[in-house]
Amino acid sequence: MDMIASRNELFAVLRQYNPWWSGGKIPDLPTWRRAVFPQLLEWLFDPPAPRAVQLSGARQVGKTTLLLQAIEALLGKGISPEQILYVTFDHPLMKLVGLDGVLDLWHELQPPPEGIEYLLLDEIQNTGEWPTWLKLQADFQKNRRIAVTGSAIPINTEGQESGVGRWHTIKLPTLSFFEYLQIKEIDSPELPVVWSLTQIFGWSQSDRIRIGEAARPLVAHFHEYLLRGGFPQSAQVEDITTAQRLLREDIVDKVLKRDMTALFGVRRVLELEKIFLYLCLHDGGILDLSLLCRNLRLNKPLVNNYLSLLEAAHLIYKLPPYGYGKEILRGRYKIYLADAAIAGSALLKGKSLLEDRTRLGAAVETAFFNHMFSHLYQISVGFSYWRGKKDHEVDIVAEVGDKLIPFEVKYSESTVKVENLKGLRMLCDKKRISRAYVVTRDMADFEVCTIPTKAHSATGTSVLKIPAPLACYWLSQLEHSGTTGADTVDEQDA
Repeated sequence: MDMIASRNELFAVLRQYNPWWSGGKIPDLPTWRRAVFPQLLEWLFDPPAPRAVQLSGARQVGKTTLLLQAIEALLGKGISPEQILYVTFDHPLMKLVGLDGVLDLWHELQPPPEGIEYLLLDEIQNTGEWPTWLKLQADFQKNRRIAVTGSAIPINTEGQESGVGRWHTIKLPTLSFFEYLQIKEIDSPELPVVWSLTQIFGWSQSDRIRIGEAARPLVAHFHEYLLRGGFPQSAQVEDITTAQRLLREDIVDKVLKRDMTALFGVRRVLELEKIFLYLCLHDGGILDLSLLCRNLRLNKPLVNNYLSLLEAAHLIYKLPPYGYGKEILRGRYKIYLADAAIAGSALLKGKSLLEDRTRLGAAVETAFFNHMFSHLYQISVGFSYWRGKKDHEVDIVAEVGDKLIPFEVKYSESTVKVENLKGLRMLCDKKRISRAYVVTRDMADFEVCTIPTKAHSATGTSVLKIPAPLACYWLSQLEHSGTTGADTVDEQDA
């Protein structure tokens, strides 16, 4: 390590990151908390199993802030400052020293503390040996509680075998709509607490009309949320143009041009950027890989590899078609970006998104999917899309056990007409689904209707039409309250 830097230089870096060792305070932290914060604290204070915990998410979603807030909570509970180590491996010297080297420096700087050691390690993917290291820590260091973050590593992909049972993953998505309102200190209208979207089926139509009217102030904030995005930094700057520019710089300049090269050895950065911008133009659409390759003059193996890397960097989600066996193999993936504002920011759209109903509809579908995924992934929900005859589709199908819950997003239409829900009707008929959801645009388009199906000839399939701002608000409010995904879509849904 002396060849890397002097001991004093390395000690100075550690002291800078850990001011509490010498009685200093953590730099000012926001008072708001992400929805996953209580889960992180549980794994640090009273872990359900002897595992490390890994916060996984895209760059700039607030992972570092969460770790520092956790340290603040540890100190507040009386944990000795000497028991807590924080370091980020974004720092070039720490990256060179490595994981064991950092611990050696810590124990050289001060004797190993009595009791439990709390290690909070940021951007651990910059240390190549991290999966094996975490395995050894979990197996042999029972006196350590470890929380790590990673912004460009697919969880349970690299080091999958060594990681089984050794670390617990907490996925940190971009800000939900509810969190966005909190961070912006926007007062929400008084709305009923919803413990399950299924609950709304039982409301009277007069109640739905009244609540839809009361929630109208959410629409403008929802549109701004779609423009600014769910990244804390871009959400809080003054104007939307600056917010989008910051987001574009973080995604295009830092992730595509820096992280991908440093972590995955990507050399053809221009091709990667072209693929990503192509996805931005087709956000929420079914990806025709052959057409992409022809348009960009790239070969399929390269494109497939780069799509995997974009997924690894938490920038996209890939939805398979619903089905089994050959249906999946022949099918094409549907691609969603990790945040609704990424496409508009990468393409420098500004506020023009709000004037383009097709693009706005795609942004809303992306936002809704992200809210669904964030809330339901903990209960191993399978997500897919469905395509039937004559290319009739259903946007999102959630598979909970042996039950299917379909969601159709119709934000580009002022009022959704039941007779236009042909794909939804075909799926509900084929799979004998009794309840479904349609995400709508107008706050007045909030009702329960029925689509006739052969499977339920007497009653048809009940469909809840719910305005997008309310759907995203309630889904994210449920997540923030700690309500489980299983409560959101109970057994009556299928």
